[in-house]
Amino acid sequence: MEQNTKKPADLWQNEFDASITVIDRHFTLVYMNEKSAASFAQWGGTALLGKDVRACHQERSIRIIEHILETGEPNTYTIEKQGVHKLIHQAPWRKDGVIMGVVEISIELPAQMPHYVRD
Repeated sequence: MEQNTKKPADLWQNEFDASITVIDRHFTLVYMNEKSAASFAQWGGTALLGKDVRACHQERSIRIIEHILETGEPNTYTIEKQGVHKLIHQAPWRKDGVIMGVVEISIELPAQMPHYVRD
């Protein structure tokens, strides 16, 4: 991922109201916004930066990440954890068309959410 000249605290992503977590091709955790760091606080939060995420993921999750890295196909699903519904979207990030890693965005969903079908 290219270096940004702004300090991490100046980036809009830090206060974005969804968790943003980024790994590189080698499964190294390279970015967490504030919400991501807070959601992983019990495992170290930002101290996880630079660590290999395979150490804390099940084999099934590792295979999904490998598939995203190999094919560029995103993985999107919903979960419920401790009564909180979330939309999880995992997709590759690229540089000059080459897959460089995976971005995961986790958005908390309201219990009741409208759904619209539009033409």
